[in-house]
Amino acid sequence: MQKKSIMQLGPKTAEQFDELVKYCMTSGAINLDLYEEYDVKRGLRDVNGKGVLTGLTEISDVVAYQTVGGRKTPCEGGLYYQGYNVKDLVAGFENRRFGFEETTYLLLFGELPTEEQLDHFKEVLGEMQELSGQFIRDVIMKAPSANLMNALQKGILTLYSYDPDSDDTSVPNVLRQSLQLICKLPLISVYAYHAYQHFHNDETLVIRNPDKNCSIAENILRMLRHNGKYTPLEAKVLDVALVLHAEHGGGNNSTFTTHVVSTTGTDSYSAIAASIGSLKGPRHGGANMKVQQMFKDIKEHISDWENEDEIRDYLVKILNKEAFDGAGLIYGMGHAVYTISDPREEVLKDYARKLSREKGMEKEFELYERVARIASEQIAIKRHLFKPVCANVDFYSGFVYTMLEIPEEMFTPIFAISRVAGWCAHRLEELVNNGKIIRPAYKFVGVHKEYEEISSR
Repeated sequence: MQKKSIMQLGPKTAEQFDELVKYCMTSGAINLDLYEEYDVKRGLRDVNGKGVLTGLTEISDVVAYQTVGGRKTPCEGGLYYQGYNVKDLVAGFENRRFGFEETTYLLLFGELPTEEQLDHFKEVLGEMQELSGQFIRDVIMKAPSANLMNALQKGILTLYSYDPDSDDTSVPNVLRQSLQLICKLPLISVYAYHAYQHFHNDETLVIRNPDKNCSIAENILRMLRHNGKYTPLEAKVLDVALVLHAEHGGGNNSTFTTHVVSTTGTDSYSAIAASIGSLKGPRHGGANMKVQQMFKDIKEHISDWENEDEIRDYLVKILNKEAFDGAGLIYGMGHAVYTISDPREEVLKDYARKLSREKGMEKEFELYERVARIASEQIAIKRHLFKPVCANVDFYSGFVYTMLEIPEEMFTPIFAISRVAGWCAHRLEELVNNGKIIRPAYKFVGVHKEYEEISSR
């Protein structure tokens, strides 16, 4: 059935709908002063912007402050997976090409694997990297979505129907489901992209099966590209990006969603689909696309990429809501937790530099560096900040994906492909500890009313 807008349904219906919109907008408005009166932690944050403690985890630690003489002071950012510094992990993978599979093992099982354990784990993952032709035809190829995150949700929820033990929430079964989701999400993402491009943009349809002997990063590139070819550095950089995005504490919105939904006792497919719905939101997973759009705008308005005065003037216009999207934000700058530095950004920046050399895009990389440095200064001046503002991981991730010839439609799905490892680790942690259902309180601030018969309203 063809979709119709309100206007297509007729002027009378449109007028009636406008009335409903007006009622909705006025009835839902709450006096903002009440939030302070009742000490409501909006966004689950206190008055200082710090997240309200709602749970415990051993999976990862996000460090941005240190206590010196009883006072909290900002420090160099640190990210730890199961106690291991993510910078050390990436450095340890340097001579072994790929580390996402090993990172997944660490997040799920709490320890780094031996060489034998890792080989066995990769064999298991390799066998699970498959989707049946029936699933591809009946689920992915039908009604492809322009937003691939919706396609991911549809695909994951449909996997429920293909699982004979879909509602079994025992740890062994959820582990099996977790590994399958980690392995199948790249396929669903790439195939959904090709399906949409074929049916809506008349592109050639290429569905390439994954190579069970390749890493997840390699398979993404070989399935995504029509010729299936990639350089060793390209695959390495994508692998590092997957490692850096795999986990970031239990308090980020999508991971917290995993915890909330898992505590209800629901199935794995519903829990992960809910997390993907969270990640789809532009306030969470879409920031790197905003950075790319911002830099496209910057390049159109700055004639000399090496002229720092010209860059500074335009960034000030962006901050003053006089340029780009009028939001007054320099995207990719600042973070809810990190202040001095985002360790993920530092690692990815180094690999972005290496890849820019291979791609002949050093000048563009240098522009990113200048914008990050100047933006940090100007944001501090504009907002009268005494603490520094650092670039976050999203600042360079979109640039990296662009150099890897990954289309923008795939940016957030790549994030999901990586973060599903962390989601599954948190879901298992929640089930192992048999936590209570998460049910925060909302205070009613309306007015109790007497019911009136419809004839007297």
